[in-house]
Amino acid sequence: MTDASISVTQSVVEQFTERYLRSIGCSIERSDDRWLVSVPDDTDTEITHGRHTLIRGEGTPDDDDDRTKRLHPESAFFQQLLREAGERSPSGKLSIESESDIESPEWIQNGAVEVQSAQFTPYYDRTAIVVLFRVGIETVSEYQQELLRAVAVDTRSEESLPKLAETFLDTTTVESETATSGTVQLTKTDVRPLLETARELLLESVQGQLDDIHREASRAADSEVEEYRQMQQQRIQELQEEHSNLSSKINDLSEKINTGDEDSRVQALRERKELKSEYEELDETLNELQERRDSGFPNRQREIRERHSLDVQVTPLTLTEVEYERGEIDFELIDGSIHQTVTLGYGSGIGVSDTVRCSSCERELTERNPLQTVSDGLKCQSCIKER
Repeated sequence: MTDASISVTQSVVEQFTERYLRSIGCSIERSDDRWLVSVPDDTDTEITHGRHTLIRGEGTPDDDDDRTKRLHPESAFFQQLLREAGERSPSGKLSIESESDIESPEWIQNGAVEVQSAQFTPYYDRTAIVVLFRVGIETVSEYQQELLRAVAVDTRSEESLPKLAETFLDTTTVESETATSGTVQLTKTDVRPLLETARELLLESVQGQLDDIHREASRAADSEVEEYRQMQQQRIQELQEEHSNLSSKINDLSEKINTGDEDSRVQALRERKELKSEYEELDETLNELQERRDSGFPNRQREIRERHSLDVQVTPLTLTEVEYERGEIDFELIDGSIHQTVTLGYGSGIGVSDTVRCSSCERELTERNPLQTVSDGLKCQSCIKER
């Protein structure tokens, strides 16, 4: 997991639902398209006691009732379970031990140098919070997306710890039996600024995704505006033709009035009066429509663009206090017959915390520019290729 997020897919919804319902004492009989759920009378839940039918996925009947529920990411029943689970355990505590598996950085894993051994020496204990947010991204007409995203922040420095957020999700995933335990020691006064920092970091991390969706929504809005403009232009042309026809008929009637006998003049006068009234109404409608066209149909544009605008809802679901250790790690590296030990800052659950650069070209060692040799210093792949 690279972005500390869980897409709220049907599979995740079903895993979470089954695990949560069983945890509160419900029994589930599963079949291909539906589950039969029994909620005991003594279960502490907002779900009505008794038997329920959960229909899997969105292709479901329209006659949902108190005993038949839909189960998919946007369903009211799943949102109720998510809210109830968060309220039941809104906070918790987790310790990540230094004995957990040591992971070498990607710039070593992807390089040509092997790690013979790694020794972590913890120097001090640190505390972070991991906030699990629900992010809802939607427009009224085009898009709807739900994400669960974890953000980790060190409580002392307010440093963002994305790797710790990934570790947290891996540790507490719905497939895992590991659960948080203990009581959060931080006070509300401590948590409030950290929660705001976590929210800002979250918004920064999803900004690219929001921009992509916004561009798609803008394109959809532009297309709808253009379609409306073409329809109105066609309507203007039709009205102009009708306007011209009425004008010709009025002119013909005026000639009859000037040349016909008395009866025909009276009839022509009556018809011309009716057509003039119709002509004036049409003229007013046409002028108004042309003015709206010339100004770009502002009201319609506003309505369309508001309908395609993004609505982003960010809701914190749970907060976990995570205890971890920071110190140094010694990697013993082997490059052919050459052995070299590299000492780096390290934390349990966060991995290597130092930025390391090539000793020759000063480029940063990364997953795409890994360590290539330790002969005469740490040399990167780019540097070696340029020789």
